[in-house]
Amino acid sequence: MIDPGKLFHLEGGQQRRKLALTFGALERDVLGIAEKGTEYSFKNIPRVEYIKRVTEVLLRDPKLPESAAQELKALMNAEPVDEYRLCNIARNHLLALIGTFPAEWDLVIAPHASPTDENGVVRKREFYPGVCVYAEDIRSPFNIGSIFRSAEAMGAEKVFISPHCIDPNQPRAIRSGMGCIETMGWEQLALDQLPPDLPVFALETGGTDINEFKFPEKGICIIGSEELGVSPEALAKATYGRVTIPMKGLKASLNVGVAFGILMQKWVEYISK
Repeated sequence: MIDPGKLFHLEGGQQRRKLALTFGALERDVLGIAEKGTEYSFKNIPRVEYIKRVTEVLLRDPKLPESAAQELKALMNAEPVDEYRLCNIARNHLLALIGTFPAEWDLVIAPHASPTDENGVVRKREFYPGVCVYAEDIRSPFNIGSIFRSAEAMGAEKVFISPHCIDPNQPRAIRSGMGCIETMGWEQLALDQLPPDLPVFALETGGTDINEFKFPEKGICIIGSEELGVSPEALAKATYGRVTIPMKGLKASLNVGVAFGILMQKWVEYISK
């Protein structure tokens, strides 16, 4: 944590970036999930008072809209002060001033039960062995990043991508993936190169209702491209079956990343029973 007095002496973009990082660290500390070395450590001032002082630095920013300033002042003067909300609102106003979005800047890291090193950094992620996804010809970097993010969050072991899939190392994919592309195991393979020992099924229309589908304990789920869906060749490869998400809307259409997130939740639910 940086001394509020030092923050007062910074200017412009540098001050805003430091403030955004400080509010992010404070959010994690309030939630009890501060990363090692970033815990609140000022013994001569309670954390709530520190948060108020740092907020006062932001209130002096000439580019802060009056409506934002009034919102922050109301949160500062509340009894009791909602520390997490004040930090979160302040950080989001800062991100607006910087010209970026929360998802592009900072991910509030959830507590992990996984093994950590001496610095508290997670070195081994937990996952469901054999739970994998095959992304076939996904074209959007944002979609592939979202797929990696859902796969990592829900405990998939590995992501396979087809030869014509967007490169996960594309900058917008990395940004959308929020660090998950770097931590997830992944491999580029053709359909006929998929591991032969794992059952393969497809997420596609015209299949078994996802609420009735008997998910395998281990397997590979194929998800198709944004425009064409799962290819005929991939459907032929999916000998374990086809699963479908029932929908009531007129369009009956879901973004592939959203559909995959629903699929993963149902799969994990099923094998965790």
